[in-house]
Amino acid sequence: MHHPSWQILQPDAPAPIRERQLAINRRHFFGRSATGIGTAALASLLGNDASIAAEAGLATLAQHVAPKAKRVIYLFQNGGPTHCDLFDYKPRLHALHGTPVPEEYIGGKRFSTMTGEANGKLMLEPVEPFRQHGQSGAWVSAFMPHTARIADELCFIKSMHTDAVNHAPAISFLLSGAQIPGRPTMGAWLNYGLGSPSEELPGFVAMTSVSKGTSCGQIFYDFYWGSGFLPSRFQGVKFRGSKDPVLYLKDPAGMSRTLRRGLLDDLAALNARKFAQMGDPEIETRIAQYEMAYRMQTSVPELTDFSDEPDHVLDLYGPQVREPGTFAYNCLMARRLAERGVRFIQCMHAGWDQHNSLTTELYTQCRDTDQPSAGLVQDLKMRGLLDDTLVIWGGEFGRTPFIQGELTNRPRWGRDHHPYAFTVWLTGGGVRPGISYGVSDDLGFNVAQDPVHVHDFQATLLHLLGIDHERLTYRFQGRYFRLTDVHGALVDGILA
Repeated sequence: MHHPSWQILQPDAPAPIRERQLAINRRHFFGRSATGIGTAALASLLGNDASIAAEAGLATLAQHVAPKAKRVIYLFQNGGPTHCDLFDYKPRLHALHGTPVPEEYIGGKRFSTMTGEANGKLMLEPVEPFRQHGQSGAWVSAFMPHTARIADELCFIKSMHTDAVNHAPAISFLLSGAQIPGRPTMGAWLNYGLGSPSEELPGFVAMTSVSKGTSCGQIFYDFYWGSGFLPSRFQGVKFRGSKDPVLYLKDPAGMSRTLRRGLLDDLAALNARKFAQMGDPEIETRIAQYEMAYRMQTSVPELTDFSDEPDHVLDLYGPQVREPGTFAYNCLMARRLAERGVRFIQCMHAGWDQHNSLTTELYTQCRDTDQPSAGLVQDLKMRGLLDDTLVIWGGEFGRTPFIQGELTNRPRWGRDHHPYAFTVWLTGGGVRPGISYGVSDDLGFNVAQDPVHVHDFQATLLHLLGIDHERLTYRFQGRYFRLTDVHGALVDGILA
């Protein structure tokens, strides 16, 4: 395995010295907070242009190939959207509706405890009809009319598969490469590997939402945007679903900005002395966070002020766009964050766990997410941002082609978790538009052609941002870790 020169350490050094070397490598030296001499000198040479400074001082360190994307907006749909009802049309499901699942498709597969053994489960046809759309002829369900209209902009991967069968492990696996929490997530790896072009906002922002009235009890765990064993300065900053997305940014009553600046300067000096003694990267994190919070006092109010958005743009995102905490609001926030240099924006929307609500809550879920997702793509394209912005839509797995519940009780139809074949879509950022890649079998049960494992998906995402997934590594507990663990292959077929 090859490692960038900035990661080569003295192999025989005692453990404490090794940890010191890990804490002060070339990246950390140049990537310090505003008090660091590397950033200060570089910024002065470049006329204090944060974007240029970041690109010159950080971004080139981990880029191994020419990047097609500069940033990622991940529209993560927690709960497992049902590929059988949304994007992966299988006519044979109509013919087998109400009959037992064919034994040859099961093959000893593991399902959630709610299904247990799949033997004898009845097949369930799509709830809503499918039609082909655009010049690409992409099959999209009536559940997603707005997404259908931009079908020629999208690349559908219909052969995704994963190792996990339950929500939290599957989400962790897709976002961090491991089912057990504790590894850095995609955004943290990119924040570490490429740095942040923005001085005014974090390099990695996470936002969450859930459809109103849903029975979904999923929890948004902090490790979904965590930095794992990377220094915590690289973790995602969670924006709350309110007009005040980040707490404690305002100056305390009676404290002027001048006094606040002086206090932070003195605190940074004390922390810098402590860092010189201890070499603990978390001290660097503290310095950087204080500085970022100070700058966000002016950048965040401007970010959340939609008064400069014309009505025709707001209308793209749908009626909920003016309501903080909704998926539509977060999608517009994502575009505004992308414009301002944020590298990785993770919008997580829960509620796709339709074990017994395909005929009720699935309609609400699609209504709340379909138009904002399509509107975001259209908005990015109008502004010339789509070419270098990678947009991803998808969940941690799909749903079973067979029913969960009683076929005679239509209001309670459901589908269980299904890791063996599911669909995601991507657009922009170097992805081929207007194609469907990979094929599931005639029931949407297993991958039949061009399988894309989670690690392959991660490797391809990094490649689009100019990173060889085998070379972006971090040494922890005696070995080099990476997002794709020891797996992953580039999915060439989706690259433009």
